[in-house]
Amino acid sequence: MNLESLKNRQWLLERRPVGMPVREDFRWAETAVTAPGKDQVLVKALYLSMDPAMRGWMSEAKSYMPPVDLGEVMRAGMAARVIASNDPRFVVGEHVTGILGAQDYALAHGDELTRVDPVAVPLPVRLSVLGVPGMTAYFGLTDLAQIKEGDRVLISGAAGAVGTVAGQIAKLKGCKVVGIAGGEKKCRYLVEQLGFDGAIDYKNEDVTSAIRHHYRRGVHVYFDNVGGPILDAALANLAQRARVILCGAISQYNSTEGTYGPKNYLSILVNRATVKGLLVFDYVERYAEAEAEMSAWIADGRLKTQVDIVDGLETFPETLLKLFSGDHLGKLILRVAPE
Repeated sequence: MNLESLKNRQWLLERRPVGMPVREDFRWAETAVTAPGKDQVLVKALYLSMDPAMRGWMSEAKSYMPPVDLGEVMRAGMAARVIASNDPRFVVGEHVTGILGAQDYALAHGDELTRVDPVAVPLPVRLSVLGVPGMTAYFGLTDLAQIKEGDRVLISGAAGAVGTVAGQIAKLKGCKVVGIAGGEKKCRYLVEQLGFDGAIDYKNEDVTSAIRHHYRRGVHVYFDNVGGPILDAALANLAQRARVILCGAISQYNSTEGTYGPKNYLSILVNRATVKGLLVFDYVERYAEAEAEMSAWIADGRLKTQVDIVDGLETFPETLLKLFSGDHLGKLILRVAPE
């Protein structure tokens, strides 16, 4: 392949967003593609993973990863094909995943890449159920929450990438599951397609009352993806010894008035509940364990995958906003090039 003829289109972080990100927070750039150096691999992007965490990466606030620098390629997970390699562990034509940025091509050292088989597992599934969202759901429930048969589980953001998987895992483990989502269509999908025992439409129902309707004896496990008032509603309905797993707070990521703190936190004391923060990268060494169990569930049809694919690298800023508008179902993925 003549690398000199290739152009690399990139989305750079131009400025730090205030509130909801807009297209002007990014800059479109085109650069020459560089051949791999010693121990480097050059890959061509096929899919980008669109994740709520990206909003945090744009901020200067202290977090589990350093912020994206201004003028730097926007950080993003990628599924890609190797097109040139100076690392003997990777050959041209193989497929890999990694945190490689919002761009057409990326140079990486082999240690930054994970080899994957798109025949055994389609690449969109690799970025969803068998990627960070699925691992988050799996370890959040099985390790942090220590779910057991008969638990009453409540999941917010239940129609999203993590929520759809978390609800199914809880059902497979013998729990009763109710999901909170926005709109009749999403709620119907949770119950009719994914087998949730119930769903709460936060756009059209009083969430506190609806939780109490489903769980009159309280919630054993609350898996929180949204924070804000919905977290308050869940705290008001805890069972004794409840476990609250804080996975995300998407309702707060674009706030310009500071983070909304829980008002019902005394329920944690009264019910002797525990609250734990979840960061999936703590479990990297155990990913194979989760993949083995979830792959078996996928193979026999017990674990369904739901991806929402948008085409075109040029649509990156607008596709990112779909995460916060709720205008997607399941895992949101940007297709950069055909496989």
